[in-house]
Amino acid sequence: MRPVADPPDRSSDNPGDHAGAIEIDGRSLSRADLDAAAAALAERIAGAPAVAVRATASLETVVAVLAGLVGGVPVVPLPPDAGPRERDHILGDSGATLLLDPDPDPEHGAARWDGVAAEIVRIDVDARSSARFAVPPADAIALILYTSGTTGAPKGVLVPHTAIAADVDALADAWAWTSEDVLVHGLPLFHVHGLVLGVLGALRTGSRLVHTGRPTPTRYAQAAAEAGGTLFFGVPTVWGRIVEDPDSARALAGARLLVSGSAPLPVPVFERLAELTGHRPVERYGMTETLITVSTRADGERVPGTVGVPVAGVATRLVDDHGRPVPHDGTSVGELQVSGRTLSDGYLNRPDADSASFTADGWFRTGDVATITPDGTHRIVGRASTDLIKSGGYRIGAGEVEGALLAHPGVREAAVIGAPHADLGQEVVAYVVADAGVEAAELTDFVAGTLSVHKRPRRVVLMTELPRNAMGKVQKTLLG
Repeated sequence: MRPVADPPDRSSDNPGDHAGAIEIDGRSLSRADLDAAAAALAERIAGAPAVAVRATASLETVVAVLAGLVGGVPVVPLPPDAGPRERDHILGDSGATLLLDPDPDPEHGAARWDGVAAEIVRIDVDARSSARFAVPPADAIALILYTSGTTGAPKGVLVPHTAIAADVDALADAWAWTSEDVLVHGLPLFHVHGLVLGVLGALRTGSRLVHTGRPTPTRYAQAAAEAGGTLFFGVPTVWGRIVEDPDSARALAGARLLVSGSAPLPVPVFERLAELTGHRPVERYGMTETLITVSTRADGERVPGTVGVPVAGVATRLVDDHGRPVPHDGTSVGELQVSGRTLSDGYLNRPDADSASFTADGWFRTGDVATITPDGTHRIVGRASTDLIKSGGYRIGAGEVEGALLAHPGVREAAVIGAPHADLGQEVVAYVVADAGVEAAELTDFVAGTLSVHKRPRRVVLMTELPRNAMGKVQKTLLG
């Protein structure tokens, strides 16, 4: 198996060639220097059972992830804004013995990492080594990605090298993605979209990567003009902001492909993007547990509200509540299940979650409901559960936020939902029964102090009681 991050042809790795180069927020490394820096770090971490990486949008994160891949050490990306509860859970659950940090200086980092049991290792992008490592077994775990479910703390998803390689190769085929492309995006580097597609995809295809730091319209436009961006990734929130800045949107007219994912792209944004840029965006669908399984093809029809067809090596099916097949007629709705080479190996130390998520014949239950046309075009209708919130490209479990709220001494009850939001897709809204004197802003800050900042409630509604049914279960459908 060709190593996950190896491009198909390494002959272009020379100082005068931009192929495979990485630029993040104005800092850059050639592919040759990136490989040498990763090899130096791989020598330091070799043999560790797992390493966590504080996954900032930086060259350091790319070096650290690549070091884990070439050194055969599972990498655990840690959101840089993770609060102490989330951080401690991920570090403890994953078994990571090393924490790779671009800025471990005690003057800046001691408070942030107070109480961490793992040894903190600085990521040095200037280090160089020519060391070579054995190619990891094809079924070895490359990444442990933590994802929020509908209840409880995040679960670690075991992503093998083979799944990443299969997915990137399938998407390269679907999007005609080659080393001639210049990929541009500003997505976070601790989940599938920004890391697996946006970094490992670039490394494997050999395309140049320009990460904008922040995904602002002006930075995307600047990358189009100065770097000659051909392939742009964004979540609906990013595209929504770009179409509100017509000049920046028009600057993307010279691109080859605009790709949207992580949440449904609103039809008005799709249409406005097409009007301003001349490009009908490609939409795709996937999950942490499956990577990207369905996508519109670069040479296919791009219909607003649809996410295309299964990528190479993936199969899909629809089933009803009893597991019976649902026809692919474009109107019948069923739960979407997927199988194929891009699937994860399940959840770390969670056989209960594996059993609940995988069918007896090995298909993954996505929990999403969809329709499929006779020609195989998929439309995602919605979530089977009301407790998975997709906000600004993030997947947020309502139960995790509720748990954080209930840790506040003045909170007696809490229910969290995702409410429609024009910019974010959904916003996190908390309905709380609290003691007198507790204020909404206080609760928002409290959650932001214990979980990732993007998981904080954007609205907190104080109530005297929550609506419940006869069994005492909160009726979330009555909220909002």
